[in-house]
Amino acid sequence: MSAERPRLTEDVPGCGGAFKLVPEDFEVEELPAYEPSGEGEHLYLWLEKRGRDTREVVKALATALGVDEGDVGVAGMKDRQAITRQLLSVPARAEARLPDFALEGVSVLWSRRHGNKLRTGHLKGNRFRLRLRGVKDVGAARESFTRLGERGVPNYFGEQRFGREGDNADFGRLLVLGQRLPRRPDKFQRKLYLSAFQSRLFNRALVDRLRAGSFDTALLGDVLRKEDSGGLFVCEAPEVDGPRTAAFEVSPAGPLFGPKMTAAAHAVAEAEAKLLADEGVTLDDFRRGGDETQGGRRPYRVRLGNPSLEVDGEDLVLTFELPKGSYATEVLHELLKDG
Repeated sequence: MSAERPRLTEDVPGCGGAFKLVPEDFEVEELPAYEPSGEGEHLYLWLEKRGRDTREVVKALATALGVDEGDVGVAGMKDRQAITRQLLSVPARAEARLPDFALEGVSVLWSRRHGNKLRTGHLKGNRFRLRLRGVKDVGAARESFTRLGERGVPNYFGEQRFGREGDNADFGRLLVLGQRLPRRPDKFQRKLYLSAFQSRLFNRALVDRLRAGSFDTALLGDVLRKEDSGGLFVCEAPEVDGPRTAAFEVSPAGPLFGPKMTAAAHAVAEAEAKLLADEGVTLDDFRRGGDETQGGRRPYRVRLGNPSLEVDGEDLVLTFELPKGSYATEVLHELLKDG
């Protein structure tokens, strides 16, 4: 287990086993926020892909249909080494050219019209089916998985957020401070770097809460997020909000720093201010990020939806749902204790 990233289940042994030896070990299917209406100026495509990342598909689709890449709408970015099913949208005027689209490992399962372009975040969440091969301790896996179902999954940003070299967040910090990067980033890279820096600060806040045993506890001054509506409010009465947190009605929400972030209070606000001070930045510095660093709140935990654990010979097959923006790999790390 990484000292950098404590786990909710750290007192349970790792279950052993190997993951993602082949793309079939990792299946993910988007849970759309809504179904296409059948009418409109946009065409929704339900795609299945294997061994391809979403950006590759967007480029190939734009080329085949004769549209700009910016005209292709995507709700969420999906892994390359996986089998994934997801929605994309393209201008309906290009519908006649759809038969021209061909990319190995990618198939269009259906297409349907809708009134608006698909945009980032236009999904409820994702359904995962993961295979762990050669598991040594099924009992430990079951114990960890059960606890995640009861208390929630620590909502870390996954390592893929920080880049292969792990330096995306460092570049984001430089941008926030108004300093030059070794290479001028394009628009996509700039957004990635700034988001990675916010993500690193959130992860550090979550580490502190897990170490203190309070990642699922309502503290005086916490910003709490309502599970049903996503609404935020500041906890001024832990004795009232504590039972609501235990019932998963609300969850403490950590900082995504920026000028529009809902402010915490009391000792929680002091802890968040220390995170900024440790990085040598101020809340005001995030204004340099413009629209990319407006700020917000992210829950410290997320519910594990419809969890199922099945033994298949020496393997375990896990199925579950997570809200958008949460990482299935964090569930695996809890079971494997591998990072």
